[in-house]
Amino acid sequence: MIVYADASALVKRYVAEAGSPETNRLMARAEVVGTVLLSRAEVAAALAKAVRLSLLPQAEAAAALRAFRSQWSDLARLPVTEVLMARADALAWDASLRGYDAVHLAAALSWQDSLAEPVTLATFDRRLWNAGSDVGLAVWPDAIDRLTRAQV
Repeated sequence: MIVYADASALVKRYVAEAGSPETNRLMARAEVVGTVLLSRAEVAAALAKAVRLSLLPQAEAAAALRAFRSQWSDLARLPVTEVLMARADALAWDASLRGYDAVHLAAALSWQDSLAEPVTLATFDRRLWNAGSDVGLAVWPDAIDRLTRAQV
């Protein structure tokens, strides 16, 4: 199985929260896990936000960020190109997605096209999950409500 992970799925690898055990099992089973380059900044920003909101202690978030950074090279890192951004532009409009979510969807679709193999989109963002399903990607988790609270 080939897995495209957005930032919401990647964070669950490094912070124990709802859906983390399932995410770790999925990624352990995957032949390859990939993400677009902007995920690096998104994961760091998510961890910093968790500290700001007092959801994670500074030390725990810093340790999670160090672990993420040390494993970054293990991921297939998909480049941001003009072609990818044009596809994201169209997806943002057509699926009413936020900008970075449209980039994730465009990256997953482009990766699937280039591999000519199915790619599973792993996300805990409800809009992105729905849009991925609407454009024919396999989406994970199978039932998003089971592993996450209403992330909209």
